[in-house]
Amino acid sequence: MRYTVLGASGFIGSHLAAHLARLGHDCLTPGRGDPALYTEPLGHVVYAVGVTADFRSRPFDTVRAHVCLLAEVLERARFDSLLYLSSTRVYGRAASTAEDAVLGADPANADELYNLSKMTGESLCLASGRPEVRVARLSNVYGAADRSDNFLPSILRDAVGQGRVALRTTLDSAKDYVSIEDVVAVLPRIAAEGRHRLYNVAAGANVSNGALAQGLSRLCGCAVEVAPDARRVVFPPIDTRRLCGEFAFSPRRLPEDLAALVRHYRGQTT
Repeated sequence: MRYTVLGASGFIGSHLAAHLARLGHDCLTPGRGDPALYTEPLGHVVYAVGVTADFRSRPFDTVRAHVCLLAEVLERARFDSLLYLSSTRVYGRAASTAEDAVLGADPANADELYNLSKMTGESLCLASGRPEVRVARLSNVYGAADRSDNFLPSILRDAVGQGRVALRTTLDSAKDYVSIEDVVAVLPRIAAEGRHRLYNVAAGANVSNGALAQGLSRLCGCAVEVAPDARRVVFPPIDTRRLCGEFAFSPRRLPEDLAALVRHYRGQTT
């Protein structure tokens, strides 16, 4: 099959492109300004363009990545299917985390620009009139090669490199983490075979800061400090019944991968 990965220079996109190449697929990775984006048949497109940890300081880039380029691709490109990578963060104000839940956001809150831009991208996909355009809402994707400033790679670097982890959220704060290996294995199947328009891609169970702190202390001997003004942030558990039922998705768990992650980060500091 031919796949096109947009955003192939990023963490998820680069792993997905490498995975597709290993499987022997024809995988295109055009840049945003590549004329081939609108002149070549793209096959199954996975739209992995995005801004994550620094969206607050890059609001215009965030909207361009999550909405504007997407609109151009949907309107002008030739493809067999398109899978837009969104986020389970959009469930922040929803009554449930099932894919058909009604979402909400506060446009006056700058912290919700990310959610609003992802919701707009999703809405554009679903309103495109093309049933082969789908959305995958990803939870917090982790992997050894993540060099971002997101929460998990940051505390791993601090634990291994500095022997100290400073938490700005409480020990009982918790969220869902899903492995990059599990993500890249299931995304091509959703793109080419999915029977629904929306899918949650998540582990389906939260991991608390306390569990991470305990694991890192055991593996690294690091000290864990919690800021006096730490906030409690608990994300709702993500409903993965659709993904598990249709694709027999059986994700690994972050606590089981923590030792391997520590070994990787330790190797990066030596």
